[in-house]
Amino acid sequence: MSRSRMAKMSTTLLLTITYPPSYPNQPPLLDISLPPNAPKPPHLDLSNDRDPLLSSLNTVIEENLGMAMVFTLVTVLRENIESLILERVASIQASKDKVAEEAEAQENAKFHGEKVTRESFLRWREGFRREMEALEEEERVKREALEMKGRGAKKEDKLTGRDLWEKGLVGKVEEEEDVGEDVLEGLKV
Repeated sequence: MSRSRMAKMSTTLLLTITYPPSYPNQPPLLDISLPPNAPKPPHLDLSNDRDPLLSSLNTVIEENLGMAMVFTLVTVLRENIESLILERVASIQASKDKVAEEAEAQENAKFHGEKVTRESFLRWREGFRREMEALEEEERVKREALEMKGRGAKKEDKLTGRDLWEKGLVGKVEEEEDVGEDVLEGLKV
């Protein structure tokens, strides 16, 4: 995790150090607590984490007996707290990633159907053909119903000019040849 992100997640803790009379030859007494009115750190529970954090300093105390060790203790404690917080943040992120991955897998599962084999294709094709035949039959029935309905509505068919002429239903028309000449005479000036 970057330093800027760690700065945003800063946690303030108090390290209380009690020096015994023969310090540095004797280890100091240590205690970790929250400052008064401080918010509870989001990824650190002092009631559960206090003892493991303090016990992680025992090896550092043993290595530094006889020397001033407060700065070293504070540095090691800070590193241990940071690594503990980073582990917890990483585990939370890992669980979120796992949930997101499972959701994505479920989403993608609907795009993966049955694998196409010769047998599965033949089953599908047979079903498809039956479905198409049923649709064609339904369409044919609708068409026939419309044709029957249309025939019943048309009791009298209109005859074309040719039909009228062939049946002799058109009366005799007198052909006037001079009509055309009259029109031409009227045009002459």
